[in-house]
Amino acid sequence: MKKSYLILGIIFVLVVVLLIVPFGMFISYSNSFKAMHNEIESQMKQIDNILLRRHDLIPNLVNSVKGYMAHEKEIFTNLNNARNRMLEANTVQEKAAASGSLEAALNRLMMVVENYPQLKADEQVNRLMDSLEGTENRLAVERKRYNDLVKVYNNKVELFPGSIFAGLVGATKKEYFEIPETARENPVVNF
Repeated sequence: MKKSYLILGIIFVLVVVLLIVPFGMFISYSNSFKAMHNEIESQMKQIDNILLRRHDLIPNLVNSVKGYMAHEKEIFTNLNNARNRMLEANTVQEKAAASGSLEAALNRLMMVVENYPQLKADEQVNRLMDSLEGTENRLAVERKRYNDLVKVYNNKVELFPGSIFAGLVGATKKEYFEIPETARENPVVNF
């Protein structure tokens, strides 16, 4: 009789362990997927803040250099169009593409500014250029942080045993913040 109770007790403990451990792992993975998702979303909002800062700096820079560069209308038109696309972007891919276009337009403007000695000597233009450069550096750091978070999250979603739990809780891969190939080309400026 004692042996049968002992065997039943062992079986009961094994059943409880076999039920509790997977359930505990499920809860742990579910919570970590949600926490990482929220961290990635928070990082994207930080990128949005810096993109907005850059967006706000550009009109000041344009107004400062416009008088000197009245014949460079195409640059200003492209810059304005790129700014508008940035505001309309919603997804990570759209934001990355719009950001790439804006960076290319800004690079063209900066190259032209370099060829105007009176602009290079203007204190307001220099301050705005420094602010814009600092913003671009912050943006690069935040993009890297975002992509690092996405890499960790995607590894957890794709690698065993996380892939099992990812399917159960509906966690899917996130998109990296990638600049399109067209934005990586060197800008061409004709004088």
